[in-house]
Amino acid sequence: MEDRIHNEFSGSTRAQNDENDLFSAIGKQVLGMKLDEEPAEDERVKIVEEIESLCMSCEENGTTRLLLTKIPFFRDIILMSFFCDNCGFRNNQIEPASEIQEQGIKIILKLTHVDDLQRQVVKSDSAVIRLEDLDLEIPEGRGRLTNIEGILNDVMLDLKSGQKQRRKEDLAFYEKIEEVTQTLFKMGIGARLPFVLSVNDPTGNSSIEPSPSDAAISGKYISKKYPRTPSQNAHLGLGDEERPTHDTTELVPEIQQDEGEGLEDVDIIEGEHYKIPVNCPGCTKQTNMLLQMVKIPYFKQVVISSIACEHCTYHTSDVKTGGEVPEKGKRITVHVKGPEDVGRDILKSETCLLKIPQCNVEVTPGSMGGRFTTVSGLLTQIRDDLKGANWDLDKPEVQRDSATPELTEQWLAFFGKIDKAIVGEMEYEIIMEDPFAGSYCQTYGEPEEDANVISEDYERTHDEEESLGLADMKTHMNGDGEYVSDPSMKLAKDREAKPE
Repeated sequence: MEDRIHNEFSGSTRAQNDENDLFSAIGKQVLGMKLDEEPAEDERVKIVEEIESLCMSCEENGTTRLLLTKIPFFRDIILMSFFCDNCGFRNNQIEPASEIQEQGIKIILKLTHVDDLQRQVVKSDSAVIRLEDLDLEIPEGRGRLTNIEGILNDVMLDLKSGQKQRRKEDLAFYEKIEEVTQTLFKMGIGARLPFVLSVNDPTGNSSIEPSPSDAAISGKYISKKYPRTPSQNAHLGLGDEERPTHDTTELVPEIQQDEGEGLEDVDIIEGEHYKIPVNCPGCTKQTNMLLQMVKIPYFKQVVISSIACEHCTYHTSDVKTGGEVPEKGKRITVHVKGPEDVGRDILKSETCLLKIPQCNVEVTPGSMGGRFTTVSGLLTQIRDDLKGANWDLDKPEVQRDSATPELTEQWLAFFGKIDKAIVGEMEYEIIMEDPFAGSYCQTYGEPEEDANVISEDYERTHDEEESLGLADMKTHMNGDGEYVSDPSMKLAKDREAKPE
């Protein structure tokens, strides 16, 4: 341990003996300064800013300390700590140092190992945390920087705080709370695994620390971005909840029609562009969604949509496939063996599960929406979504609070593989499993002649039918003239009920 401290603060022997010099050395590192240079008196910068502020408990003056720091693999935040010398009241919270993001975010983590309890959690004051196994929800409140173990302990202590009174007034309620607190205790020490924890934040400023090994377990770490609803924008002060919304079912061709002319008879023609007036998910102002229907060879017609807001520069795109629901799902395996394969056109629908085993990548359904691009473009999008603009892994001079060298090396190796895969410098497989059979990869020549792209049908599982809403659909007419559910649903249930 002494060697490690010596290495981190080498060049300043006084930093190990004098507390003031120690913090001075750290400050210089944060500022990117050399340790043998002494700044001028007016150039000194306080790393921790102290502000005298009113205590909400005794109404005397206390001290608020502010620290701007960078969360590893996330973004800048402000740590705030208040302490009152008069009454001893203290309060700690965090605030994002960045603006509200263009989209909200929901992160789902399945904890399968005791080490997962130490994952760092950033919770903004607008985020809602849920323990799915207990159907327990932590509502909006002050922002926090903690780990999952800390969240469980805080909830357990909050529930225990009124147990003495509950035991006197309502014994049955007391026993239910006691059962929950015991379960939380077991979760907190890793004696009750697995369980699922989720964070839903409409500001997009919350995070659960990811790991390069998450793809090894299907569904372990799921991160989904979503457009905010008008009510969420109003709650965040971004727009008026009563703002009139546009009818998104009405298609408006780019060619302007005479005023008053009806659009009921307008057909969507392949290759034509259309506009739909919508409210921007980012700034809530009026903008347009562009639509175009295209035909993919050896596949089907798809509708490509995009939004590019001229007010806030928000932009997004999506791809939807049409047609009836197929009887079976589609599994496509793409063998990438060189640079020629990364140029293939590829369509990943929003219902597709995508895996790249050689790169430890798994994209769950709904995470990226629909994408119609090339293999190289798809992997670039995956890398950029994971990496973002605030990771700074290639900048060792940037200080990242609590980022261990081992974790940084793991992420550098992870992104190094993806960078090689993008340009075709390594061999790997892309596996797309789509229960709606709405995904596609371009073949060179006739589909049956290209050995690097293998497409096969598979029977949907009952869970897939449930998640897609097909289990409740009544699409078949029985002998009495009544619509009933798909008979294949019973077959799917029977298959899962019988062990292989």
